[in-house]
Amino acid sequence: MKRQRGYVQRDYRAWHEGHNLHYFTVQVKQSDLAIGVDEQSYLDSLMSLCRNQLIKLRSELEEYIKLQPLFQTTLLPIKLRSDAPEIAKRMSRAAHLARVGPMAAVAGTIAEMVGEKLTERCQEVVVENGGDIYLKSSVERVVAVFAGESDFSYRIGIKIPVSSQGLGICTSSGTVGHSLSLGRADAVVIKATSAALADAVATGAGNMVSSKAELVKAIDFARDIPGVTGVLAIKGDQLAAWGEMEIVPLKRTEPS
Repeated sequence: MKRQRGYVQRDYRAWHEGHNLHYFTVQVKQSDLAIGVDEQSYLDSLMSLCRNQLIKLRSELEEYIKLQPLFQTTLLPIKLRSDAPEIAKRMSRAAHLARVGPMAAVAGTIAEMVGEKLTERCQEVVVENGGDIYLKSSVERVVAVFAGESDFSYRIGIKIPVSSQGLGICTSSGTVGHSLSLGRADAVVIKATSAALADAVATGAGNMVSSKAELVKAIDFARDIPGVTGVLAIKGDQLAAWGEMEIVPLKRTEPS
């Protein structure tokens, strides 16, 4: 699968400059989280808190996959064992709604569950995991859109209103990055009531786009899923959008 600079090297993180947020990173194996919390709530101990939560989540998931190996490889929803951990249950619920395999929701679910842990101590929380975001904020924020070589990359963003309950903004691409996509969309961005759901639906909708003519097909698929509040699909020089997706121009240029 084609890889683009920025998505694999994560240099898009040079754009992190959220209002009054303190940023730090946490890495465990393949998981690489960029985390922002309000400056008033930041303590050095939050890094250990997030790392421990990430280790716990990954361990629970890895142990469950040993019991049900199909969970990791299937591209379709499956029934879980009765002893499945919470992370697997969230991934599975999202996968059933999006009609994809549960691993399609792994990045968003991890971001969400680490973010929820932080909300016990912080007023503002942003957790980004490979472009999949959990956000809880008392102020309006803008999330930049990255879509590979499309003309829209680094030029548009999505304005996110106050999100006191937490929400997910997740992206799937068939032309950039290392995640599996069966489509060729430059980007399908989903906003939803949970990051787990947004991640799974982004994959499901992105799988449907092999040409510009199929952008609306992806929109129609995603908009009918309960919990999805906004959709943006990009292929080349065309985009389609639905729902609570206020698109705003970005004045910055691509980070060098």
